[in-house]
Amino acid sequence: MRWDPFTALARLDDEFDEVVRRTFGAAQFQFVPPVEMSTEGSDVVITLEVPGVDIKDIDIEVADGRLTVSGERKDRWEDSRGKLLVRELRYGSFRRTFLLPDGVGHDQIDAEADRGLLRLRIKNVTKPVLPPQKIAVRGAGSTERKTIEGKTG
Repeated sequence: MRWDPFTALARLDDEFDEVVRRTFGAAQFQFVPPVEMSTEGSDVVITLEVPGVDIKDIDIEVADGRLTVSGERKDRWEDSRGKLLVRELRYGSFRRTFLLPDGVGHDQIDAEADRGLLRLRIKNVTKPVLPPQKIAVRGAGSTERKTIEGKTG
């Protein structure tokens, strides 16, 4: 019989996973989608990477000032494949929660999925940054004004 390094690695990976499961229990969320947050005008855009997740398996809700995105990436081909040699893809339930600014409600949030990316647009949440304003200062008993630069806000 010939030694196959991939089979040995797969067996070692399976044994390690079993030790972790016995020691710490099964993880509640095995898949954590990475996030990117940006601003576009007064909107905040949150983008989550969710490749392989059916949009029917995604739940988005707003409660108690928090935006929660949860769902599941299912392994639909597990039973139809041969013996698994290496597993680096993660499957399972996920949940990401974001704190919303005061007064933001569900009616300000739009969601769109395209090519494995889930984009959430939270409308009108950032305030424009005002440029520095100059304030005139008058001396006591004088009508002459001196200008001092400062920032407002």
